[in-house]
Formats: sequence, C-alpha cells, structure tokens
Amino acid sequence: MSRIVLITGASSGYGKATAKAFKDNGDVVVMTARNIEKLEKARKEVGGDFAFSMDVTNSKDWDNAVNIIKEKYGRIDILVNNAGGGVTIKEVSEFSSDEIDETIKLNLNSVIYGCRAFSDMMKQQKEGTMINISSVCARQCWPTWSVYAAAKAGVLNFSKGMYLEMQPHNVRVTCVVPSSASTGFQSACGIGETTDKLLAEDIAETVLYVANLPQRAVVEDVTVWGIDKQVNPL
Repeated sequence: MSRIVLITGASSGYGKATAKAFKDNGDVVVMTARNIEKLEKARKEVGGDFAFSMDVTNSKDWDNAVNIIKEKYGRIDILVNNAGGGVTIKEVSEFSSDEIDETIKLNLNSVIYGCRAFSDMMKQQKEGTMINISSVCARQCWPTWSVYAAAKAGVLNFSKGMYLEMQPHNVRVTCVVPSSASTGFQSACGIGETTDKLLAEDIAETVLYVANLPQRAVVEDVTVWGIDKQVNPL
C-alpha cells in the first residue's frame, strides 16, 4: 500500500525536491505552502497527488490539515516539517520584536504545531514517521544568524524529546540537519544567494532514506554538509 506523505513548505527548495523524491518512490504526496498558485505549479511539476494552502504558524491551519488528511486518506504515514525561512538575517540588536517572534514562529513553533497535530493519529495507527528539518545553524555559530539559529536548535532538541514521547507508540521522530544549498533561501531573507555544491535533491534523498528504513530502525538525527563547506568552530 502506498504511504501517505504530508510535506510543508513544498512549493520550492527542499520541500519541492522532497515531494518529487517521495512521488518517484511511489508514495502518495500531499503538498502544502502558503502561496497556492506557486504550490499548484510545483505540484504539477513533481506530480504531487494533492495540494492545499496553509500557514504553518497558525495552529488552526494544522487542525484543518488533520481534518483534510482524515477525510481524504484516513491515515498519515510520514510528516515532513520542512517549512521555514530566515525571515531576516542581521545582528540581534537590529531586530524588532515582531521580527524575532516571526522567526521563532516560522522555524520552531510550526514544527511543534505539526507534530502535536498528527501525534494522536500516529499513536492510534501504532506507526508513522515524523521528520523535522533543522539547519546546521543549530550546531554551528555565525554572526547575524543568532535568532534563526536559536529556533533551529530548538527544532533539533524538540525532535529528541518528541521521539521519546512517541517511541512507546512505535512512531519514529527524526531531525534532518542540512547545510546551505542554492534554493533561493538566502535571497528570500535579504542576503546574497550562494552557489553551494549541495543540492536540494541531496536533502530530499536523505529524508527519503530515513523514511525508507525498516520500522525497527530510527535515525536520531543526521547532518548533511556540502563537500565545499568549511566550518571553523567557536
């Protein structure tokens, strides 16, 4: 039986590439993002099965997502919490309170909302996989990335705790920690786009690998670097 896969932030970047990877794998792929026009275009390009608009920072939109999945498919096998963004990248002293709140809501709260929303369904099924996308900013330090890094570090540690809660129900929770790739992310948060060797498809293949492991096996977390990246620890 084909698995039901829900991917957030699926209109571009890692999310879109991950949708294609699961579709090519023979799964039923449900794609979400805020911009429905961009999302529908992406769905057609990758062959996704269904798409709907949602704001991952709104808990009511997550309640609606659960209802849609229940009514249309009756179950969920894989949840990929991919949606996120830099919002703005600058020194902490230059942030407004609203910018701080928006960064934390988009990159951390949304993941917590998503896991909470589908936890009961997966518990009842006695199986399922939640894959949360963090960032190497969760483990390394760069100036001007502090607020974003705080949110992504939260995703990493939240995922560990969430796994312990879901483990008795035979549900897996994994955190994928990607390095930067040329996905449009940098341009969206107001800094110059990079020319990284790492591709969105590489992260998609990592997510698919995690999901395709036998149910008896769990990846706690996995970090994926581009071969061209150098890290000088603090």
